[in-house]
Amino acid sequence: MRGLRKYLTPFAPDQSGAVSVLYEFGGILVICDAGGCTGNVCGFDEPRWFGKKSAVFSAGLRDMDAILGRDDRLVAKLVDAAEKIDAGFAAVIGTPVPAVIGTDYRALRRMCEKKTELPILAIDTDGMELYDAGERKAYLELFRTFAGEKFPTESGRIGILGMTPQDVSDPGTADKIREKFHAQGLEAVCYGMGSGLTQVKKASSAEKNIVVSPAALECAKYLEKTFGTPYEVGYPLAEELVPDMDYSGKKALIVQQQVIANSMRDVIRQRGGKTEITVASWFSMEKELLEEGDVALRDEEDYISLVENGGYDVIFADPCMKRMTPGFQGEFVDAVHFAVSGKCR
Repeated sequence: MRGLRKYLTPFAPDQSGAVSVLYEFGGILVICDAGGCTGNVCGFDEPRWFGKKSAVFSAGLRDMDAILGRDDRLVAKLVDAAEKIDAGFAAVIGTPVPAVIGTDYRALRRMCEKKTELPILAIDTDGMELYDAGERKAYLELFRTFAGEKFPTESGRIGILGMTPQDVSDPGTADKIREKFHAQGLEAVCYGMGSGLTQVKKASSAEKNIVVSPAALECAKYLEKTFGTPYEVGYPLAEELVPDMDYSGKKALIVQQQVIANSMRDVIRQRGGKTEITVASWFSMEKELLEEGDVALRDEEDYISLVENGGYDVIFADPCMKRMTPGFQGEFVDAVHFAVSGKCR
């Protein structure tokens, strides 16, 4: 049955991805819901919630508030929060409720900016897409709003776009990337994981950007078009995810977010030997990053059929997927993906 899930839990929706992007920038994040979506974000979809503070609020919409579109009540609550919290901006993040009643986000932004005198980001997520769609919208809104000034290019300054726990599955990844580039005499700015709003405002000063998840690709293109900042796509720590073993003559399947999976494929090829490698993902697959034979997964049946008929010798995937194909006789390599299992490395 298409859409039936017997093994995987529901994936994080787009509003969770938007919160993940904005979590560390010191803003007031208002999720337009009655409370349930915010509970899922803080309880399940954001691992930093238990160790790092962020001003994430629910709009607390009641039935009649939603039915009658009482935006003034949301604005009043935001004004109250802004008086108590020292924030650099506020973000209004959509859920199915405002999507159903047709909320005018432009009008809501103007109302909130007039009352609070804060920059307002309006993220029109609707809860119907997956986390990466929300991340894509949040990155564009964030950089369009704050990265407006052209600064002189700083040699050795590298912007890292796409860093969220949903994508890299390890809250400590940003520190590892900064250390890796520091050893090369470079400064890595991991937007959203350790680098704040000031760094976003200076985004034009980066010598180049590195895109580590498909959700940030459109933002990198925007920065290239606006400031001329070149970008490349890849995951700097991919070697850590590929164990030393003989891949020569084998057929491998890598199930991850597309950029990390592609980088893992490159590492295997660089180690020599003729290996047939297929990349698959439950999430967005950008056409320009695809190779022939790559697969976009939609249902559990897609993955099960792929493994049963693919003749793979090695599978890289989240450990929770191992039980989906108990008859697989090859080598299963753990490639943890928080967006799939809700577990970090």
